[in-house]
Amino acid sequence: MKLAFIGIGNVGFSLANNFQKKGHEIIIAHNDVESGSVTKAQAKNTSFLALPIQEAIDASEVIFLATPFKFNEDILKPLEFKGKTLIDCTNPVGAGISHGLESKISGAEKVQEWAKNARVVKAYTIYGFENLENPIFPNHTVKPAMLIAGNNSEAKGKVSLLNTDLGFETIDVGDLSQSLHLEHMTLLWVKMVRANGHHPNFTWAYLER
Repeated sequence: MKLAFIGIGNVGFSLANNFQKKGHEIIIAHNDVESGSVTKAQAKNTSFLALPIQEAIDASEVIFLATPFKFNEDILKPLEFKGKTLIDCTNPVGAGISHGLESKISGAEKVQEWAKNARVVKAYTIYGFENLENPIFPNHTVKPAMLIAGNNSEAKGKVSLLNTDLGFETIDVGDLSQSLHLEHMTLLWVKMVRANGHHPNFTWAYLER
């Protein structure tokens, strides 16, 4: 697939780099294609193309949003997604590692509000970038789980295929409103690792009897 990345920091680059290794075409979506973040990413992976955001969306099948949440509204409102899949990799984090929207609504639902004609799927948020950079756990037979939420089954199917490429087992938790609970899983992971010193190289798994 052709994949566009709005945001190419730790999360965006980790995903883009791994997907490129799996044979996907990567486009960095940035309105300044010579910005520091773009040139830094291209120095690490010379196969990345860079295009202005709307052009990158038009050229891609799936778009990843991997920006700080506070910028999402201004970035998304002017854009035309034409029914394409938009993967929300962002989290609204408030003071003291709290939910930035006071748990009244998920960040993903706000993303859908701002990107009205996109098919938003929440994914790649319940872990830090370390487990997107290296999602392989060679000593275990159970795959790491990637929980996703969204309102469109076709869009979630595309995300499931991408998850498989990275080695994740997809767990579909329901419609986009379920993203609120995934964002709380993120806060749990962040508090454990960033605040309390737990090592980052762990994921959740799904066992079924």
